[in-house]
Amino acid sequence: MDQITFQHDTVLSDIHMLLPNAHHLMTRLNGVGQPVFISKFKIISDGERHDRNDPGKGLKEVEEYDKKKEDGGKDTKVAQGKDGEEGGKGNVEPFLDEDGDLDIMHRPRTNPKEDSGRDAVCPVILQQSNPVLEQEEGDTDDEDDKPLNIIKIEHTMATPLEDVGKQVWRGALFLADFIVSKPHIFRGATVLELGAGTGLTSIIMATIAKTVYCTDVGEDLLSMCKKNVTLNRHMMEPAGGNVRVKQLDWLQCDLCTDADMEFSWTEEEVADIYNNTKIIIAADVCYDDDLTDGLFRTLYRLCCSFSHTCTIFISIEKRMNFTLRHMDVSCDAYNHFRHCLFQLQDLVDGRCSFRVEQLPSNFAHFLLYERIEQLELWKVTATPLPV
Repeated sequence: MDQITFQHDTVLSDIHMLLPNAHHLMTRLNGVGQPVFISKFKIISDGERHDRNDPGKGLKEVEEYDKKKEDGGKDTKVAQGKDGEEGGKGNVEPFLDEDGDLDIMHRPRTNPKEDSGRDAVCPVILQQSNPVLEQEEGDTDDEDDKPLNIIKIEHTMATPLEDVGKQVWRGALFLADFIVSKPHIFRGATVLELGAGTGLTSIIMATIAKTVYCTDVGEDLLSMCKKNVTLNRHMMEPAGGNVRVKQLDWLQCDLCTDADMEFSWTEEEVADIYNNTKIIIAADVCYDDDLTDGLFRTLYRLCCSFSHTCTIFISIEKRMNFTLRHMDVSCDAYNHFRHCLFQLQDLVDGRCSFRVEQLPSNFAHFLLYERIEQLELWKVTATPLPV
């Protein structure tokens, strides 16, 4: 494949554009022929956090590179006069080549490969990946050499709308920030993530929680998610966290327990979900009205089956688009999400009550991304009613 062709229905991840100096290495083709990249995200400590009012301040390598370029300008040779001063009135000897033409001296340029902290990316794919070989290669990594604050995520860069779960979105990083900043809420809990995509938020959660059921639909996506869990087991194992990648289709009524399917549920796991899940999370999953309806039906069905109170955290990015239907800028997917959210709160059926509130977005910033004002975090508290 010589180059990536973007079709009219292509959705492009903004992770590459917002982190231009991050390491994005194309590694393979997935099962449906889409280029797969691997990116590294650092969870920064309290001492390393910068002022997040300016997202560019977090990209330290960019600042260092710019500073070196400025310093290089100071070293440029300047023709001096007899008095030894710049631009002196003395005679200036011009630089001439062997033909007598003026030879312009250029200031030395720094090597971007050495100074920018970026790896050269050569998007040339030799063959499709071998999952067995990849698993063996992943097992040979020395766990002691892996820093506990670096998360590696395999993802795609551009996909059709139905495959956007294979990309990394700001909503997942936003929810991950909330999890890391409020560990007391999730410590030791059993957590269910809906629409987990690449699994980034589940992996972060597993550094705090006891068990995380990381769910989505589609064998190719779930395989990518499982690979990411394997890549980051060095982060979860010290904390005792466990991520289980499972299929959960919002348009189906029951959890799949077919033993012939790779990502099906065991009877013990189904019992664990209904008996012990007290936290449900979902990151940036509301972009299609039918899927949003399916999400809220799934939330209602699950919470009405619990005998205990469950807390739901949903992150969403308010995306604005110009539509011909309105002849104006509108946020259709976001508006439908809010409609479903408050419809759930107003529901009165005697089985479960729901309380909705928007949480403030001023919690600590642990991951490098642009925390725009369109990012929102919603909390839903589901309480079963006595029969």
